[in-house]
Amino acid sequence: MAKKKEPIYYKDEYSDVVPALSKEPIVIDENYKYYHTSFIKKLTHFFWLRIVFTPIAFLYSKIAHHHKIVNKKLLKNFKHTGYFMYANHTQEIGDAFMPHFLNFPKEDFFIIHPDNLALPFLGRLLPTLGGIPLPSNAKAFKNFNDVIEKRIRERKCVIVYPEAHVWPYYTGIRPFNDTSFAYPLKYDVPTFCFTNTYQKRRFSKKPKIVTYIDGPFYANPDLSPKEQRRHLQEQVYECMCERSKNSSVTFIEYIKSNGENAQKEENEQ
Repeated sequence: MAKKKEPIYYKDEYSDVVPALSKEPIVIDENYKYYHTSFIKKLTHFFWLRIVFTPIAFLYSKIAHHHKIVNKKLLKNFKHTGYFMYANHTQEIGDAFMPHFLNFPKEDFFIIHPDNLALPFLGRLLPTLGGIPLPSNAKAFKNFNDVIEKRIRERKCVIVYPEAHVWPYYTGIRPFNDTSFAYPLKYDVPTFCFTNTYQKRRFSKKPKIVTYIDGPFYANPDLSPKEQRRHLQEQVYECMCERSKNSSVTFIEYIKSNGENAQKEENEQ
């Protein structure tokens, strides 16, 4: 049986990285190529995504997490349009694997923190599998925005983890701002969310993952652009918070640090 892991202490839900993926920041500048147009690169992308990655991801999701998807039918009427999906960020590997089955056969692309590129082996494959790393400077934003628009115009799905950093097996929804909700408004496309919950298994302490899909969400057109963005964010956040209540087991306990347990954490390190 899987053993319950040690508690993790944190100070700030917005910015703490648990765990840190790289001691040295990964820099995505204006020279980073977000996509390739050559036939060889497209062939490589198809090979890794559909021939290698998809079967492995399916087996990993089912065997490691007993993964189940609820409400996939909501996406049935959106096969011919691009859209954005927002999700809680709670699996280092699974968050790159499981979303592909939510929208299959539609292709997914997902916005990732650059530090994810430091993951052993998988990090090097993430761009090929659809990972779009956030830019590190202002000059790189043009290329980043261009690739987001390209994927939406191609009627793909772009997945956003607004919590930014992965907290393994976290069962709550961390606060996130409305910055990334400008995208669906800019391109006038639907917004969905999916919430990974952790539920009891019969013969193991390690939980299964049940993913709930919700949406579509639209902002009120009578509001100002800034208010629309906030309205969209609030709808998604409230929905994900409600869905997170379906988690029935805590595999890793997260404890907010105060003076006493922060010292304990330092002593353990």
